[in-house]
Formats: sequence, C-alpha cells, structure tokens
Amino acid sequence: MRFSKNPFALVERWFQRRTAILSHPRAPFLAACIVPVLFGLLSVALGQDDNWDLKNYHWYNPHALLHGRLAIDMAPGQWQSYFNPLLDLPYYLLNRWLPAPAVGFVMGWLHGLNFILVLAIARRVLGQAADTARLPLLLAAVGMCGAGFLSELGNSMGDNMTALLTLSSVYLVLRGWDHLPAWSAQTVKTVLLAGFVMGLGAGLKPTNVTYAAALCVALLVLPAPARVRLGAAFAGGCAIVAGMLVTAGWWWLAMWERFGNPLFPQFNNVFRSPLAQQLGVIDNFHMPHNALEALFWPFVFTKHFLRVSEILLKQAVLPVLYALAIVFLLTWLAERFAGKQVRSALSARARFLLVFGLVAYLAWMKVFGIYRYLVPLELLAPLMVWILVERIVQRPVAARLAGWLLAATTLVVFPFMTWGHAGWAANGFSARLPAFERPASTIVFTAHAHPPMGWLANFFPADVRVVALGSGFPESPAYVARIQAAIAERQGPHFVMLALAKNEKESSLRRKQELVDMLGLTADAAGCARLDRLLQRVRFQVQMKPLAQPGRQCTVELQARYVVDLAERDRAVMQAARENLGHYGLAIDEAGCKNYPAAVGDEPYPFRLCPVTASGHAPAP
Repeated sequence: MRFSKNPFALVERWFQRRTAILSHPRAPFLAACIVPVLFGLLSVALGQDDNWDLKNYHWYNPHALLHGRLAIDMAPGQWQSYFNPLLDLPYYLLNRWLPAPAVGFVMGWLHGLNFILVLAIARRVLGQAADTARLPLLLAAVGMCGAGFLSELGNSMGDNMTALLTLSSVYLVLRGWDHLPAWSAQTVKTVLLAGFVMGLGAGLKPTNVTYAAALCVALLVLPAPARVRLGAAFAGGCAIVAGMLVTAGWWWLAMWERFGNPLFPQFNNVFRSPLAQQLGVIDNFHMPHNALEALFWPFVFTKHFLRVSEILLKQAVLPVLYALAIVFLLTWLAERFAGKQVRSALSARARFLLVFGLVAYLAWMKVFGIYRYLVPLELLAPLMVWILVERIVQRPVAARLAGWLLAATTLVVFPFMTWGHAGWAANGFSARLPAFERPASTIVFTAHAHPPMGWLANFFPADVRVVALGSGFPESPAYVARIQAAIAERQGPHFVMLALAKNEKESSLRRKQELVDMLGLTADAAGCARLDRLLQRVRFQVQMKPLAQPGRQCTVELQARYVVDLAERDRAVMQAARENLGHYGLAIDEAGCKNYPAAVGDEPYPFRLCPVTASGHAPAP
C-alpha cells in the first residue's frame, strides 16, 4: 500500500473526511441550534465573570439606573459611571433572577448567536462559490475562534453582545441585495432597517459608531446608479441616528440636563460642561504614534499587543487580512494599468463587505485603537481572507492556501486568555456590611482607582452616598466644589472604603493543589518525586512543598517570586489614601478601621471601612 509523502496532503484528506458531514443540506440548521449551546457550556466552564470593568462600572451602572443613584452618588465607577447603562441591564437582571451559573450559560449562548449571523453572511456573500454548506460553516466556525471574541465569551463587556446588532445590519443589507440596484419601496425598507439596527448597537455602545460609519460608506459602492447609492447612504445614516436615539437618546438627555454634556465627561472639549476638565476622548493611549505605525498598524500591534489591549491576546488573522488586502489592491492596479482582464474582480456583495471592513478598521484606528472593539470585524475576518485569496491566487491553489492560512491563524489563538473569571457560587456578587447608624448623613468615599470598588457601592443602604475621590475622574474646580458641598451637607459619620491586599495567584494555587491531589501525586514519596521532576521542567508558577501528614506527603506552593507581602501592600494603599483624602481636607482614623468580606463568585475581595474626619487643613484648590 502506497502513502503520500506530502504531510499537507495527508492532513487535507483527513480534514475532508472528518468534515464531509458538514455538506449535508441540514447541517446549517443543526449547527445553528448546537453551536450557541456549546458556547453557553464553554462560558460555564470558564467560570464566573470577574473582569475589571465589571467591578468598576458594569455592575454598578444598572443598579444606579434602577435605584436613582445618579442624583446621590458621585462616580463610584470612575468616569465610566456615566456610560449608558442599558447594555448592562440584561446581565444585572439575569443575576437578580437566576443562579450565577445559569447567567453564565445564557450569556455564552447569546454570544454564540454570532455564529448564525456569520454563517448567514457567508452564505449570502459566497453564493454559488460555496458548492455546499461546508465552506460557510467552516468560515463561521473559524470566525468564532477569534482571540477578542473568546476573551469576552460570557462576560459583561458588551462587545460580543453588540456584535449581534452590527452583524445583523450587514446581513439585512445582503438579504435585500436584489432590491438595491434600483430605488424602490423595498430598497428603502432594507436600508432603513439595516441602518436602524446598526444605530441600536451604536447607541448601546458608542464604540460601534465606527461600524455605523462603515455601513454608510459601504452603501456607496452598491451596484446601482449614483443617485440610488447616495440615497441609500443618506437613508441609512438617518436610520442609524434614529436607532441611536432609541437606545441612547434618553440617556443623552439625562446627561445634558444634569451635566451639560450628553456624553459626560468625554468630548468635554466640545460640550464644555463646567463639571469636568475640557478633554476629548479620555483614553487615547492605544492609537498609533506616527504615520509609519499607522501604515503598518496590524503588524505593530500584533507584535506588541499591549499597545491595543490590557491583556496579552494572541492573534494573527488581522495582519494576514491586511497583507492580503494590500496584495489584492496592488494586483488590481497592475492589471488595470496593463490593460488586462481584471482577474481579481470582486463580486458586488464581496466588494460591499470588504469596503465595510476597511472603513470600520480605519475609523477604529483613528478614534479608539482598543482591540476588543474589533470583535465584529474579527468575526468576519476569515470570510474576508477567503474572498481575497480566491481573487489573488488561481484555483485550486486558492482554497488550499486560504485553508492553511486560516488554520494557522486559528491555532495561534489557543490557549486563549480572558478578562478574568472566578469559580462559581450561587450568587455572583456578595458582601457583608456593618449597620449604619445615620445612613442619611453618611458618605462612603473611595480613594483609589485600582482595584475598582464601584461594584461594592451596590450593597450600601439606599440613603448612604458613595463618592469617589482621586479615581481618575477628570475633576474640574466646579466638580470639586460639588464634592465639598456634599461633605458639608452630610454631617457624618463618614467612611473611606479601601481594598485589602490580595495575591491574585492564590486562587490558581488552590486549583493546582486540588489537581495534584486528584492525580495522586501527593499521597506518597514516589508521587511527590514525580511531581517535583514535573515542576522542575514546567513550574506553572508553583513548586513542590514537602509535608508530613498521613496520606499526604507533599503539596504545591507559590514560587518565591509570586509571594506577596500583603501587609506592606495594605500599608501602601493606606498611605496613598491618606494623601488623596488630604487634598479634600479629610483624614483617616486608622484605629477605627474594620475589615469586611466580599466576593465575586468564589473569589474573595475583602475590603476595609475606616472612619473619616475633617483634617483641619483647608482642601487643595
């Protein structure tokens, strides 16, 4: 029996056999039913959402909305306290109605619905180019393996959720494509509906305005007369504004009436509210520093990923897509100038999708530069890679090349990182507080930006006011005066809430201890020796520690470099808080501090409450 010596051919034949079932006519329907459930289960396996933004404002903002805290508290979730809370409301209510693991499943299932939309878009764009259901299914599956999407699976950050609206808008245009070449009632209906859905997402999360702009520009390349293209773009833009008004107009009005800035405190260089500094977009760290970086930005941020993210994700699909787009453009230009038949011509649907992706990327790079805002583009990237390779390379090489490129960019992602998870508990959030003698006269201050404390504000009595000091909010003199007025109005007692130091590695240490016990590596001397040899090769941040207990001869402990002096950290936090409160004429009574437990899932976040008094010194101007 003869075997091919080409390992790539062997892998390709194996893959063809294993995925042949995807060619069945009912495969798309079954996949649409099964895949979201699988992502729900994966969300449960990852654990309780414990991301930084959740503890800062995602958990606080809907609570503030439902309990009228906007008129009482002052930025417990830092400057993000004033973001539109509507997007966070479903997660908040689900946690009120369901056990925490059930919430994790529902969120993962909802995020998994993006698979259906990517599949539907792929089927519309590829058309006859997809001989069976197999190719769109595979492209949709690869799209769901993006580093940004997986990092947010089941969590509250909102990019995966609003991607449903962004992709729905693109799909609506493609579904009504046959009506777009000529102006008709059906054309207007298609464009208005697509724009309105896009606007809903942009209103919920303003970072989606880049996709709204991309939709309007992409409508200008419809295969239609100029007046139809312009009319479609204009109508789509008007519908986008209408959708934004539905999901965000009420909040903009509330911000305008209260602060004089509908986007408070951002873009205050435009609206000039006296209650914040005259700044534009507060977070502009993640953008290219010069024109050369901007030109090669996907390659730059892929190599130095912390330029566009607070966590280190692994991805390669965007630089691959960017490189292919450049090659395609150069090929197209060369053929046009040479007077040859344009082999690289795109179908109208593919052209619409690629223009949408290009404009969305350029707008993102100019305005935000934060990677997770690219989730919708990341979901569509494999489809766009396939389209471009098919136009650049002759068949049948194109399919093989695109397949291997997408396999490589997918494998790069794993194992993927997330924004933080804890173990499950029945309640996702818990805290114990003391009884307050005079809550209507009490203010609880926060005095540090990290770790975030906004989520704990939800547990205080309704009459207690929570005020953030030195949290990164762009305070103006008028805002500081408002803080001083609140202090003068409430006679006390007043407190400051400070996070107690904790070693983030301790939770993973407990899981590793349970794992080595389960594997039987700690029961006797021979097992301990095997464990020690294993950890000498791959330490996993821990090392073997001998014990002298019946039935347990060793365990694992953190390596010395990961051991934290918690007492020293607490002293540093106290010193920083003392200096911070001193700027407002306040002093901390350290002798009166008491510690209290709190947790997200099973992850402890203990904190302390300390009495606060007037320092006797005038506050800083």
